[in-house]
Amino acid sequence: MERQNIRNIAIIAHVDHGKTTLVDAMLRQSGTFRENEQVAERVMDSDAIERERGITILAKNTALFYKDIKINIIDTPGHADFGGEVERGLKMADGVLLLVDAFEGCMPQTRFVLKKALGLNLRPIVVINKADRPNARPQAVADEVLDLLIDLGADDDQLEAPFLYASGRDGWASTDPDVPGTDLKVLFDLILDTIPAPEGDDDGPLQMLISNIDYDNYTGRIAIGRIQRGSVALGDSVSVCCLGQEGVRRARVNTLYTYAGLQKADAEVVTTGDIAAISGIADINIGETVCAGDTPEPLSFVEIDRPVLSMTFSVNDSPFAGKEGTYVTSRHLRARLYKELESNISLTVEDTDTTEAFIVSGRGELHLSVLIENMRRQGYEFQVSGPKVITKTIDGVLHEPIEYLMIDVPDEYTGAVIESAGLRKATLINMAPGAQGYTRIEFKIPARGLLGYRSQLLTETRGTCVMNHVFDSFEPYRGDLPTRTRGSLVAFEDGEAVSYGLFNAQDRGTMFISPGTKVYQGMIVGENSRADDIVVNVCKRKHVTNMRASGSDEALRLVPPRNMSLEQYIEFLADDELLEVTPQSLRIRKRILDNSMRAKKNSNK
Repeated sequence: MERQNIRNIAIIAHVDHGKTTLVDAMLRQSGTFRENEQVAERVMDSDAIERERGITILAKNTALFYKDIKINIIDTPGHADFGGEVERGLKMADGVLLLVDAFEGCMPQTRFVLKKALGLNLRPIVVINKADRPNARPQAVADEVLDLLIDLGADDDQLEAPFLYASGRDGWASTDPDVPGTDLKVLFDLILDTIPAPEGDDDGPLQMLISNIDYDNYTGRIAIGRIQRGSVALGDSVSVCCLGQEGVRRARVNTLYTYAGLQKADAEVVTTGDIAAISGIADINIGETVCAGDTPEPLSFVEIDRPVLSMTFSVNDSPFAGKEGTYVTSRHLRARLYKELESNISLTVEDTDTTEAFIVSGRGELHLSVLIENMRRQGYEFQVSGPKVITKTIDGVLHEPIEYLMIDVPDEYTGAVIESAGLRKATLINMAPGAQGYTRIEFKIPARGLLGYRSQLLTETRGTCVMNHVFDSFEPYRGDLPTRTRGSLVAFEDGEAVSYGLFNAQDRGTMFISPGTKVYQGMIVGENSRADDIVVNVCKRKHVTNMRASGSDEALRLVPPRNMSLEQYIEFLADDELLEVTPQSLRIRKRILDNSMRAKKNSNK
């Protein structure tokens, strides 16, 4: 039985192709907001880090009404590191809006998300977005998408996907790439005509697959999912179970919501096809099924791709430990990391042989760095090691994760890019001319070869290249890679950096700190211009004498220090270094702080 008054769609795309902006326009034109209501741009990106970085990290739900039909929308991330959010969001949908930039065309994440959608037999609508941007090539991009559908083995219905040309920023869509539209009416009509209505037995026993977890300070955990069968009412007694696991838990539905615009709307009962949120089940997790009390029948959940990178999170033991953070103990750190597992299903956390450290594994550097940034903003203080690639043994042979890498680079730098990628064990698989004097180069490269590669590429190409990658497969280990080619400048003693000490040290390399920065022995204050580490005294002051002559003092001209982001600090880390993370500071340090002990250990290697 179909519910003709509901449509459930997910919006999928490569990062920065305009998903959240298009959702903004859809909400506005459907009358979700009052005419005089002040609404921020990219209103679905509600998280502080999302708004700062201009990316979507968490899949979110919203809903609008068009011609008395409710359209539930799942806005998903576009970055490969948050693929787990995409995969579970697709489990709530019957179809997808695939957005592709009219200039960039199909990118690595376009292939990834479309492959997942086709694998779940979802009907696509292809939207060539940003059709109004300069140098847009909407018709050529439409051909690329069709080739991709064929390459991914789309069935006949999926190959018949309708194509629209749109500008999410300006809020219009059109069936003709040469004729701009005036509004999104054609998109709304196409959703109603193309996306199938949800099917299920309204009268059968309840089955609700949980795809997301929210949290409220008053009601506790809120389980979000789609009603696959039956109905549930406020106050109902339900059972909770999980496929492949024994045991059934009993619970009662305390609150029941559906979505209306950006708000949750209280509901008395929800039925087949509805995307709903319920509270009252304290220990519920993603992937579990809420069933009728006397009929526990768990549903299968999407298989989430496994992590490829791991980092060690440990208690901060530097001389500055406990001075800037609120939560500093191993108990605090462990509780926070294991709490993250409740909603971040692409993440894994393992205990180590010490209670002071934990191995945290994720889908990539960005995935882990967002966790680190969230924790420091919440008052946690800890330290992390450099990322390590997770390998596995298949039939007695060591295999490593391989990434599909796409680089758009000006023609004059193609040789340098191919050479540097080759040194990182990359295999060239395709090279084609792009637009405006750019070349698109495609590689398969070990995931460990990408560590620190983005900053190197930007240096080699004067900041003109665009790099994207997505997990491809596991392949036999490709051999050792060259390590970091430059060493560190290490602080000689505890104290405060002064201009005189920094002036003498800056001849050795690039400094990371400015005068007045408090340092400690073993803290890294800069990058050496050579391959080895050097101990420098940035706290050294000029001796005062009673002999002064006019003009004899040389003016101290300090080179501005290099300001690095969290991701750049992580990329910089060598095996014997750690990143100290506090709510106020990021500091790199040596594992062994004492300079003489570290030198003795290195000499014994």
